[in-house]
Amino acid sequence: MTTEQTFVIVGASLTGASAAQTLREAGFTGRVVLVGAENERPYERPPLSKGYLLGSEERPTIFVHEEDWYAKHSVELRLGHSAVELDRGARTVRLDNGEQLQYDKLLLATGASPRELDVPGTDLDGIFSLRRVGDSERLQAALRAHSRVAVVGAGWIGLETAAAARELGCEVTVFEPQPTPLHAALGAEMGEFFAELHRRHGVHLRLGSGVSRINGSDGRVTSVVDDNDEEVPADAVIVAVGARPNTELAERCGLSVDNGVLVDASLRTDDADIYAAGDVANPTHPRYQRRVRVEHWDNALHGGQAAAKAMLGQDVDYDRLPYFFTDQYDVGMEFSGWFPPGGYDAVVTRGDVAEQAFYAFWLSGERVVAAMHINQWDDGIAPAQALILGGGAVDAKRLADASVPFDQLS
Repeated sequence: MTTEQTFVIVGASLTGASAAQTLREAGFTGRVVLVGAENERPYERPPLSKGYLLGSEERPTIFVHEEDWYAKHSVELRLGHSAVELDRGARTVRLDNGEQLQYDKLLLATGASPRELDVPGTDLDGIFSLRRVGDSERLQAALRAHSRVAVVGAGWIGLETAAAARELGCEVTVFEPQPTPLHAALGAEMGEFFAELHRRHGVHLRLGSGVSRINGSDGRVTSVVDDNDEEVPADAVIVAVGARPNTELAERCGLSVDNGVLVDASLRTDDADIYAAGDVANPTHPRYQRRVRVEHWDNALHGGQAAAKAMLGQDVDYDRLPYFFTDQYDVGMEFSGWFPPGGYDAVVTRGDVAEQAFYAFWLSGERVVAAMHINQWDDGIAPAQALILGGGAVDAKRLADASVPFDQLS
């Protein structure tokens, strides 16, 4: 690499920061410019719905690097400015302040944005979504007022914010059109485990029920009305109905987009000088031979690293198993693997479900395709990942028997 080269990273996120760090660690001595629409330097998002939202984690702990790291490593920060135009022919990026950046290689790490709820009343005060640090701070202030909180959506963010609201003393109702929480991610069996977890902590679950409108008075939320026209009082509404990848910049310059920016296993787009990673990227996964877009911290971290290596000309085959984690009340969970909707035949548990100390395995035929653990921190998720990666047949009865060591299961 020559010092004349310039690598531009659009998205001052965990993905962008990890890419910048990897470039420097790999010996790249050229110019690195990191562009971010937020005024904050790159930070990690999981605490925003967990410890930071609860107030148990201090603000300095959420940042990826110390403030002086960027100057020390000659990473130029362009914070508070969005990239508005990408000219692939000229290999330039124009920012919203008029600055034009020339690049040799470009990484799109533009992330995702919360999906909006398309019902009357969403313009009222007291409605929250969660993506940025400011969102978390505003929501924390509302929860500390001991509000009656309605959560729309029982995915990861919905359940984590519901748990935080309960721990801060709020009355909480969750609305979810699916029959269980986390239905798409985990299926009915383990979705019901999380339903019972929240019921035990006093959350009112309205499953199989969406929201038809939000009522207000004097410009503020007063209640939520479900699909059955039942009204639930609420002082605050958290909208957690998923996220959409921020593909606008890629679309405007003609890159291929479909549920994210389309990239190959090296995270390269259909332009040889442009890469995409993190929430915005929809890569072809070598293991599954299909596109799998993952929205989580692990993919943001490792995807940024992989993209940086590919930008440097290294051979990259980004084949990490999808991975998620959550903390809700007294439950810590790690999940790894992947299956399409309806892509498993059975769920086998190993351990004590009632005591919240167990593993769960999703089987397709006799193969483990995904697994999670609840509060099994001595071994964690690694032995379950080994079963997935091994790809061999397992005996369901032995899998369920905690006395059989993991290394004797396949």
